[in-house]
Amino acid sequence: MAALTIARRRPGRPGHRAATLLLALVAGLVALPAAGLAAPAAPKQLNAADMTLLNGVRLAGLWEMPAGQMAAERGSSAKVREIGAGIASEHRELDQLVVDAANKLGARLPDEPTAEQKQWLTEMQNASGARFDQIFVTRLRVAHGKIFPVIGAVRASTRDAVVRKLADDANRFVLHHMSMLESTGLVRYPELPPAALPAPQEDSLLAVASANDGPSFGVSPAVVWLVFLAALGTGGIATYRILRRG
Repeated sequence: MAALTIARRRPGRPGHRAATLLLALVAGLVALPAAGLAAPAAPKQLNAADMTLLNGVRLAGLWEMPAGQMAAERGSSAKVREIGAGIASEHRELDQLVVDAANKLGARLPDEPTAEQKQWLTEMQNASGARFDQIFVTRLRVAHGKIFPVIGAVRASTRDAVVRKLADDANRFVLHHMSMLESTGLVRYPELPPAALPAPQEDSLLAVASANDGPSFGVSPAVVWLVFLAALGTGGIATYRILRRG
């Protein structure tokens, strides 16, 4: 009986205790993988329409701030200089709002204007007098007209409170800027590009923004950007024709 009692105590030896502890740790890791993976918070997912608004507002500020400052310094009329200074100042405020929104959402924004926007700034730099005033008003009025419907579409259907607030702010600024530019008397309304409304049966930014009924990553960015770029192309061609006639 003594030998049997000793045999039953052998598992308590240091080597066996270490093995038992190791097995327990491994079992704990296998049994609780979800807890370990759930610790880091997943980044917030934004749909394509929301990101189109964030990027569009940011890009507008990146070229319209220097454009407005240029007009404030080089405009041939006091009216254009005043409007240029006002647009530059308000775009600095709007740019801070979109940066703050992006920081809250964990979204990355562009840090420089597009190649086309840089060309517009170069075009302004190479102009002077009344020609400068016309280019400034025409370029900015067409640009504001293109971002305006994007703001409305996203504001109508976004499910994110931060994006909705940004759309409200952007709508206020853009509408004010269009009115300011129109007050110069230099906007050629008959030559403005037509509204880029989607066909009822086609997918579009309007349809994408209003049909957010699935996972946020299920919206195709290509569809949104195709519509947005189509509007840019239409506006660019119309602007070229306006300035060529001038």
